[in-house]
Amino acid sequence: MRLLNVATCNLNQWAMDFDCNLRNIKESILRAKSAGATIRLGPELEISGYGCEDHFLELDTITHSWECLKDILLGDWTDGILCSIGMPVIQGSVRYNCQVFCFNRKILMIRPKMSLANDGNYRELRWFSAWKHKDQLVDFQLPHDISEALSQKSVPFGYGYIQFLDTAVAAEICEELYTPNAPHTELALNGVEVFMNASGSHHQLRKLDLRLGVIQNATLICGGVYMYSNHQGCDGGRLYYDGCSCIAINGDVVAQGSQFSLKDVEVLTAQIDLDAVASYRGSVSSFGEQASYLSNVSTVKAPYKLCQAFKLQMFPSSPIKIRYHSPEEEIAFGPSCWLWDYLRRSGASGFLLPLSGGADSSSVAAIVGCMCQLVIKEIVNGDEQVKADAIRIGQYTNGEFPTDSKEFAGRIFYTIYMGSENSSEATRLRSKVLADEIGSWHLNVPIDSIISAFLSLFQTITGKRPHYKVDGGLHAENLALQNIQARIRMVLAFMLASLMPWVQNKHGFFLVLGSSNVDEGLRGYLTKYDCSSADINPIGSVSKQDLRAFLRWAAIHLGYASLADVEAAPPTAELEPIRSNYSQLDEVDMGMTYEELSVYGRLRKIFRCGPVSMFQNLCYKWGGKLTPSEVAAKVKYFFKYYSINRHKMTVLTPSYHAESYSPEDNRFDLRQFLYNTTWPYQFRKIDELVSEVDGDKVAAWESNGQENGEIASGHGRGLGVVAAGSGNPKAGL
Repeated sequence: MRLLNVATCNLNQWAMDFDCNLRNIKESILRAKSAGATIRLGPELEISGYGCEDHFLELDTITHSWECLKDILLGDWTDGILCSIGMPVIQGSVRYNCQVFCFNRKILMIRPKMSLANDGNYRELRWFSAWKHKDQLVDFQLPHDISEALSQKSVPFGYGYIQFLDTAVAAEICEELYTPNAPHTELALNGVEVFMNASGSHHQLRKLDLRLGVIQNATLICGGVYMYSNHQGCDGGRLYYDGCSCIAINGDVVAQGSQFSLKDVEVLTAQIDLDAVASYRGSVSSFGEQASYLSNVSTVKAPYKLCQAFKLQMFPSSPIKIRYHSPEEEIAFGPSCWLWDYLRRSGASGFLLPLSGGADSSSVAAIVGCMCQLVIKEIVNGDEQVKADAIRIGQYTNGEFPTDSKEFAGRIFYTIYMGSENSSEATRLRSKVLADEIGSWHLNVPIDSIISAFLSLFQTITGKRPHYKVDGGLHAENLALQNIQARIRMVLAFMLASLMPWVQNKHGFFLVLGSSNVDEGLRGYLTKYDCSSADINPIGSVSKQDLRAFLRWAAIHLGYASLADVEAAPPTAELEPIRSNYSQLDEVDMGMTYEELSVYGRLRKIFRCGPVSMFQNLCYKWGGKLTPSEVAAKVKYFFKYYSINRHKMTVLTPSYHAESYSPEDNRFDLRQFLYNTTWPYQFRKIDELVSEVDGDKVAAWESNGQENGEIASGHGRGLGVVAAGSGNPKAGL
């Protein structure tokens, strides 16, 4: 029996913080060696941090990475253990994303990435080139100071594997696992038994099962040991890298790390029987047939053994049940961990949230409350780094430290209800009750006097005073009056975030949190530079439907019972006067439901539909309830307001990325912001398609839709197709 002890890890790296990253790498190696591991795998680009972006274009970033690697190799860190370390490397004037294999204070091989991530949130081709020479290993000349320090002039560079005396190991870097012709298949047929995947994979709702499924299938088909390492934490941008490092063998997961954690370093190990790999492959006739004629992959010989001598008290790791979080738990824990990283690394003393008592801002408040609960939990579990950060941020003195989440929230979380004459008593009470449950420092700040001052100034300048539409005002008046309230709240929030710590004799400043959701961003149902404008937004890429499910979950599992009442209340901006015969509702103002917005968003972004193809898809999906002309009206209405409001996405608050149809302009959804909002060509094509359908075809269409059981999401709430949105309070500039 060939027993191999392997270790992989989640590391909370920070782009361009080489001290932090080097410290975490060394700690992970130390823990791996203490557990008896002879292989240690770290995440992709772990020395520099994955999210350096255009800093990768700076030669300093490459130089500092080599300096950190030299620091590791000059110590005893790699003695007796194969370490795969991720860093950027320049070879022949070309910059590559590489894994550097180190053993016994030497570099055995440098493996450049061959398939780069270049869609969605990723732009690796902007900074790196893919290695295209699969048929060869080249001789890489080490930088002079590295060569002098290590007494090693060159190292093999390229695609290949390392043949030890008792096993063969190879790298498969992140994106390569998901390619149609993934390297692990060819490597397995060449005898590689251990695959090491260094990854930089971000959290997205409902995504983990895909990742783990691909890892399981890779070894289920080819056999072998698959080690997967990932970043875990903020890293300095909009993404939260969700860890979940794992080890699999022959289709079974035998070790799985946490997906959401406040820890900087998490190492998991497994004891592997490599003879089980040989037996598994030998039992599949087709594997042997294909391996017998496949072209050979380049090899680096390493005259060392990695396996341990068999002892009766040593047992291989057994398969485990994979742990998956529900979407509600993902919304709770992912943004919470992201917020904690942002808070502790930004130099801020806490968060400030405009809390309206509605679903969105209440969700953000609950996430901050969850963050406080996680901090206390980690302190109780003995995490000294979390404890030190909490003491510093909460400004504890005389040996005190946080022991209660509500008390901690009272130090680092301000919530403000900024009500006007249009606000209801119900929302004011909901915000106060929730703040009490979480423990935040809560303020009730009326803004009517500020609004009045603005209107008086306007009247002095123009001689006119605007009125709401319920009082006879025009659309422009109505819109301006609502936007004034929203923008006053933004200015007031930032002022209080800057000065409230000073008022309470505390140092530092508070970060302002935004609370617009992904559907409102897609529709443009927000005022530009209103209280949706903030420092960061933990729910900006979460749908309204998911947020409502989260509120129901959090009312029970986070202990914030008032969230059940928040979820049950109809969404409203409360920017217009309340009358006995009129109450402002978000879905009526938008002219579409949140459920419909989710459908539009997925078709537009994920399925890449323009107006015509979206119309065609929805005619099938909604054919049982809507005629083609009604579907056409809805599609035109959506694209009209999507394009009118697209400019708002250019200044959207940086948001935690959680949803694949996010309209966030700055990183994820790269589209123009100046449109011909009448879409003349596309809408004309839709009209032509509708006109081709006569009465008989309409009847057949409707019958077919009813048989298919397709219904229009949210249809039947009495919403108009177009006219309902004519008074949209958040549609203005």
